[in-house]
Amino acid sequence: MSLTILTSAYRLRSFHRLQRIQGHMMSSQVDPGVLLEKVGNAGVITINRPKVLNALNLTMIRQIAPQLQKWENDNETDIVIIRGAGGKAFCAGGDIRAVTEAGKVGGPLAVDFFREEYILNNAIGRLYTLYYICIITHLLSMGVGLSVHGRFRVATEKTLFAMPETAIGLFPDVGGGYFLPRLQGKLGLFLALTGFRLKGRDVQRAGVATHFVESKKIPELEKELVGLKSPSAEDISRVLDSFQNQSSVDSEKPFVLDKHMSDIDRLFSSSSVEGIVQNLKADGSEFANKQAETLSRMSPTSLKITHKQLQAGATLSLQDVLVMEYRLSQACMRGHDFYEGVRAVLVDKDQSPKWSPSTLEEVSEQSVDQCFSSLGEKDLRF
Repeated sequence: MSLTILTSAYRLRSFHRLQRIQGHMMSSQVDPGVLLEKVGNAGVITINRPKVLNALNLTMIRQIAPQLQKWENDNETDIVIIRGAGGKAFCAGGDIRAVTEAGKVGGPLAVDFFREEYILNNAIGRLYTLYYICIITHLLSMGVGLSVHGRFRVATEKTLFAMPETAIGLFPDVGGGYFLPRLQGKLGLFLALTGFRLKGRDVQRAGVATHFVESKKIPELEKELVGLKSPSAEDISRVLDSFQNQSSVDSEKPFVLDKHMSDIDRLFSSSSVEGIVQNLKADGSEFANKQAETLSRMSPTSLKITHKQLQAGATLSLQDVLVMEYRLSQACMRGHDFYEGVRAVLVDKDQSPKWSPSTLEEVSEQSVDQCFSSLGEKDLRF
């Protein structure tokens, strides 16, 4: 048998192993929330809580973080592929309900979850010897920290991206203060304040994903990626570019916000949230009126925190942004709006949160500044 045939056979076996990961791991009595497997020269992470849209909990974080470190120190691991099981979501964010319940009673999870999640986000952003490839086949909402800090991020026509944290009294965390200000113009601020949803190819056009590949081609893409031997970044880019070039779904459609980009830059260029709202109301266009109405439903405190967060994050490193965001997370745990937002949106689902303060004018600059204050010995440290 020729070397070429042997290599092809090995790659095929590796790919079949990749497809059998879930089946092998599900044989245990307790289904693990995350599946970790070595396939050829690739480490494969599968987020495996499909019944709750693959929401991330502390146990999963504590599995992923040391495994990434182990693979980075392993000379035989070149890439890491992370993906979601179940066909509905890559990751719908952190386990918000559990964090909420802990926060209400002063439980340690409200501290430990954010601390360890942010440490993991930073580790993903600082990977040196591993090429991190996120396959975002479906929903990517609120918990983008597992994807956006990696070098390669693949969206499909089924991908849905949003950061709707201001609707639940939170802010776009997990490094949102780092990557959002680095999107084109004021797009990141617009997405952060409004929670606007991007779908399919638009996730890549916005810069949230690096590549777009049709979902039906993902198994073949994974097969080719796990078969790479000692690849460079250029090698991986060539594979991803090749699959992107083969993907024609929605290629003729313009970016959903294309005709509004100049308006977004103009209307969202203000030193305050009040200024943005004034711009929107004065403009009077259908688009501006819709955004003004959207902002009127969001937590006023969250809007002001988010605006300041993105302003500061534009000039900070990812690590410094995460330190800042940890302070903000703990401020939200001490406050009112996060618990009320979760109640209204996720628990009772009446969609009628009673924010306190209830207006932007009632949220003082002093109260916002306090959210950014150092926690002293309790600050996040790496």
